[in-house]
Amino acid sequence: MFTGLIQSIGEITELHRDNNDLRIRIDSRGLDMSVVELGDSIAVNGVCLTVVAFDNTSFRADVSAETLANTTLGNWASGQRVNMEKALTFSQPLGGHLVSGHVDGTGKILSREQDGRSVRFSIQAPGELEKYIARKGSICIDGTSLTVNAVVAGHFEINIVPHTLDQTIFQQYRPGVLVNLEVDLIARYLEQMLISSKDSKGVSLESLQQYGFVKPGSR
Repeated sequence: MFTGLIQSIGEITELHRDNNDLRIRIDSRGLDMSVVELGDSIAVNGVCLTVVAFDNTSFRADVSAETLANTTLGNWASGQRVNMEKALTFSQPLGGHLVSGHVDGTGKILSREQDGRSVRFSIQAPGELEKYIARKGSICIDGTSLTVNAVVAGHFEINIVPHTLDQTIFQQYRPGVLVNLEVDLIARYLEQMLISSKDSKGVSLESLQQYGFVKPGSR
């Protein structure tokens, strides 16, 4: 699991294709690699990757055909800058929201406008993901935990404050750029509850208690 708070910006330095798979090397000198071990997870632009080799300044990961087909990773090139975050530990504050690193789909930057000291982005989301995106809800874009400011048919809007703009790759986003999207975990689980509900009565206090979202006796 991850928080969606970007810890460093890395750079793709190598890409080696082997049939339908891909092995990549990422310059990660901005991360503390002293506590990284083989098999650890690192989110790169919101994609959870497993470390298969590493040194003090970089790590390598294998990417499956499934991941290439459902994320922007298949379009990455050597020299590209990427957001990075190591997996969440129990001692780490959860400053963003719970992020799995399992990308749900890709979106497209439609517009970029200055909004005071912030920058407002309009992003097109795939039709199948629109129902999970709510005003003032959470969404993960290229690994960054963000709040949705507005939802309009076919797209949603976010505001990026100067700090986030400086510390992530949002500074390089322009209209037409594709981004990885991961919707809020709670939205996914609520949908599954509705689908699997035997009485088809939808979400109620009792069903929320049954699935552990609310403690028994809460009102």
